[in-house]
Amino acid sequence: MPTGDETVSGIAGYIGGGYDSTGNLSRIDKISFADDSRSTLSATLSSARRDGDAFANSRVAGYFGGGAGSSGNISAIDKITFPADSQSTLSATLTTACRGMRGMANSGVAGYIGGGTNGFQLSGIDKITFPADSKSILGATLTTSGGNFGAFANSGTAGYFAGGYGSSGSFSRIDKITFPADSKSTLSATLTTARHSMGAMANSGVAGYCAGGYDGSYLSAIEKITFSSESKSTLSATLTSVRTSLGAFANSGVAGYCAGGQDGSTMFSGIDKITFPADTKSTLSATLTTANQQPGAGMADSGIL
Repeated sequence: MPTGDETVSGIAGYIGGGYDSTGNLSRIDKISFADDSRSTLSATLSSARRDGDAFANSRVAGYFGGGAGSSGNISAIDKITFPADSQSTLSATLTTACRGMRGMANSGVAGYIGGGTNGFQLSGIDKITFPADSKSILGATLTTSGGNFGAFANSGTAGYFAGGYGSSGSFSRIDKITFPADSKSTLSATLTTARHSMGAMANSGVAGYCAGGYDGSYLSAIEKITFSSESKSTLSATLTSVRTSLGAFANSGVAGYCAGGQDGSTMFSGIDKITFPADTKSTLSATLTTANQQPGAGMADSGIL
């Protein structure tokens, strides 16, 4: 963990929205870290949506923003307050109603939402500052306009947007937003192949992970970005099946989780677990409420201040 962080037992991870055989979803599934059991919140998103973003201010609240709804793209940002798991909607909104953007957070400070599409590919990064939940726009932008990145953060140090898809195709590049200056640079390390729609999460202070995705083929590989060296490696462990458009979150210091997704017309409800630090993979007996693709992202109350 970054120096000065305090860690307590992680609480739970959340997967919100997505798309199943009935259409767009407003449901929020919760995975309790104590026993890896799944429950479904009585609170729901303010509207059914898929392909949105998520991030969390751990021990305080998680946020689900944007996405595609039945009437078009969404700019609203919903807030799930811990531990009651009550839902409210911020007065602040995304700069543009869009889908395919991805979020990460400098927990205790701010959440960041980058890229996306609204008919045009976007490169802007919105910032939601805690605790006021006010929105501003970074001067820095992503290297290339696009969406469906893998986004994760080394809280207190930097956030990363990896891969993605734009007008010229998929990316392998990894952009870095350094806190607190919010300046952008690009790593010399890249993903193994240009890909998009991965599940991404981080063991803060150690490494970020991008799992699955699509590079012309559906993928099961899990790539790891080690924060100390900003080098990329590929785990020997893989997802249980190839998939794209999945959600992911982490109980930092313990394990990361990859949930749902699709392989062509097949949608998944399974949840894979990557246990730190060995990076071994297991599959939970618990599953999402339904087979679900395009939740966009997940977020977690992982007990890090």
